[in-house]
Amino acid sequence: MQKRFVLLLLLVAGLGLAGCRTTQPTPQIRVSVVADGRERTFLLPGPTTVGEFLRDPKVDIQLGDLDRINPPQFTQIIDGTRITIARVTEQNECEQSEIPYKQTTALNEGLQPGEQRIVQAGQGGVLEICYRVSVVDGVPGERIETNSTVIRDAQDEIIYIGPTGEIEPVPIVGTLAYINNGNAWIMRTSSTTKRPITTESDLDPRVFSLSADGQQLLFTRKSVGEDATSSFNQLWSIQDVSQPSPAVALIPSNILYADWVPGLENTISYSTGEPREATPGWLAFNDLWQMRIDPTNGDSLSVKQIIERSTGGLYGWWGTRFQWSPDGTRLAWAQANGIGLVNLEDGTLDSGLMTYAVLRPVGDWSWRATLSWSPDGNLLLSTVHGAPTGSELAESSPVFNVAVSDTGGTFATDVIPNAGIWAAPQYSPLLSDTNSQFPKGYLAYLMARDPFSSINGEYDLMVADRDGSNPRTIFPPSGRPGLTAQQSIFQNQEFVWSPDGRQIALIYQGNLWVVDVESMIAHQLTLDGGASNPVWAR
Repeated sequence: MQKRFVLLLLLVAGLGLAGCRTTQPTPQIRVSVVADGRERTFLLPGPTTVGEFLRDPKVDIQLGDLDRINPPQFTQIIDGTRITIARVTEQNECEQSEIPYKQTTALNEGLQPGEQRIVQAGQGGVLEICYRVSVVDGVPGERIETNSTVIRDAQDEIIYIGPTGEIEPVPIVGTLAYINNGNAWIMRTSSTTKRPITTESDLDPRVFSLSADGQQLLFTRKSVGEDATSSFNQLWSIQDVSQPSPAVALIPSNILYADWVPGLENTISYSTGEPREATPGWLAFNDLWQMRIDPTNGDSLSVKQIIERSTGGLYGWWGTRFQWSPDGTRLAWAQANGIGLVNLEDGTLDSGLMTYAVLRPVGDWSWRATLSWSPDGNLLLSTVHGAPTGSELAESSPVFNVAVSDTGGTFATDVIPNAGIWAAPQYSPLLSDTNSQFPKGYLAYLMARDPFSSINGEYDLMVADRDGSNPRTIFPPSGRPGLTAQQSIFQNQEFVWSPDGRQIALIYQGNLWVVDVESMIAHQLTLDGGASNPVWAR
């Protein structure tokens, strides 16, 4: 009985205590937010992260993609946390500055010694540099360069100066012509008579040819202005270079090859193409036309097509090279993988006299062999692409040999191995003096100093007997830098024989030189470094 009473008292006491207990409130978390120039305070009912808090619609804060939030959004908020939001925007700023022009001087033999002439005014260029700037709460920060663009290139001021040096006079047989600083120049009788016969400085080096009698000059001029949109050059002629004569424009344009036809008066042949934006800037038609011109005004008196337009074989976009025989009765051709003769009756290319593996184009040009006829017209001298020396592909072989073929196609053989890609071999004219110690003729060629790296290498001028025997170096002298031979890309005009076969004119370090084949004495004929394309006729 007593135990029951005790248990009852404990139960009543417990119920009494339970009835007197009160619920304690959950503590709130105080957080402040600083943004847009003001600070606000919020009470949170429970823990959360900064990111979750800012995404709550009740907070009513819009965040930009670049805004900087401290502490980071993944941070757990505790009582007293202070969140700062820095508003960030980005601006792009560009500013232009001047690119100073340079002043360059160049010798020009068209001026009197010491005379100066500004041929191109200097003009500063314009450079635009753009920056990205971060603006934090209205305060610009560091500028970071994003790009730099040349709006206009600076144009150098070019001043021509007449050379003051003196050059020893050299006798000249016949007419020696050359291009100098974009103009045609000639010498007759003596090097002291050199004079320009054009003055516009616009010659294009693709075509530069004297007639067999040395009186007429055929050349191309670069197209300018509105004409440049439809053509890259135009054909011109001077009918008598021995006296002041005006140049006359001929009808053909976009000329890749042109020459006088031996044995036919006032008659030229030419091959054409069309301008292209893609390198090399044209597409060859690989055609051939023959035209007789009126020497007084350049009008066409008659024209006929010898070869119809074609693709020109492998890499034919560069064009086909042609060369007339000395008597003008036969025509040789050269394409990327061989040389041969043109069938003048039906206008087709006969099977090649010499064939070889095509050379893979280097950069924006495709190699063509040069062509030289023997004086009697029975042999054709050229450069051929040789066989590989190792495991390289045939089209990558570095070997180039001087070779000769008879025009009947009965034989073709290498006469100078490993001469180099710009060997440009040429037969000399026959020597008229039978009492001379010279044989009836020679062949000259350029020999690469490093035959396995001949595209950009240096060369020596060599003279040998017509069969390639007894070769000897005649220029430059020992210990001097070699010749560089890049004109062959357009023309077979690295060097040229005098009409009597006793001298060779060549371009060395930008100047015209003449070398006596027998004595090997060389004379410099120009001083300004602007010479190219020598041609020589009687």
